[in-house]
Amino acid sequence: MSTTDPAASGLGYEVADHIATITLDRPHRKNAFTIEMVDAWAAALRHAQQDPDVRVVVVTGAGDGFCSGVDLDAFGERERTPWAEKSLLTDRIHQVAFAAEALTKPYLAAVNGVAVGAGMDMSLMADIRIAAASARFSEGYIRVGLVPGDGGCWYLPRIVGTATALRLLWTGDFVGADEALSMGLVSAVHPDDEFRDAARAFALRLAAQPPIAMQLIKRAVREGERHDLRTALDLISSHQAVVTATQDSQEAMAAFREKRPGTFTGR
Repeated sequence: MSTTDPAASGLGYEVADHIATITLDRPHRKNAFTIEMVDAWAAALRHAQQDPDVRVVVVTGAGDGFCSGVDLDAFGERERTPWAEKSLLTDRIHQVAFAAEALTKPYLAAVNGVAVGAGMDMSLMADIRIAAASARFSEGYIRVGLVPGDGGCWYLPRIVGTATALRLLWTGDFVGADEALSMGLVSAVHPDDEFRDAARAFALRLAAQPPIAMQLIKRAVREGERHDLRTALDLISSHQAVVTATQDSQEAMAAFREKRPGTFTGR
């Protein structure tokens, strides 16, 4: 297991049982992020992608909140020109989105409590969101006269549909866990006292699957969002040819025939 000191960046990182857990660790500020925290977050995702021991990545918040967005106080005095503001987003904050997009392994957001503004946007970058019963979501930018700065206008319509996304973006309304489940924003809701165990159990289930097949499925789904059916089927035929030659695929097939659990190595 590897760890980083959360005191240094406001973010913790550990690997156990093939699961990399990123913990937003500024509970006194509902895990509002600093620029150092964003840098560490992007670096953690890139590290997880390159680490052969990691099969699943989970991001969650310390305390009783997931992420309340940007900590404006922590950003301090800085240049406020339009170019400086754009560069701050593109060169620093958006690096989390780019690193998440490049991550071929399952990426889960375990949302414990509030996810507001950029915090909600950051949760949308995950493949799947699992929520505690106390979780609440809001694209609150409109309340302070801003546009979503971390991809909310791109991610949200793809998850809940255009009309629902516009309603949430235009109003900044809070959505509770049950409503989030009904609209497809989250995949599961668990009682607060069972939430972390349930999220870990799901991550362990994914980590026990053949890792190469898992990654190729994710690539096929993501590419399928961008291309026509013929291109998607051409891609999947290549993926199938590759995956059937792996040790994991052969072990999975043997385990299925023999009615026993498989043991997967990622080769």
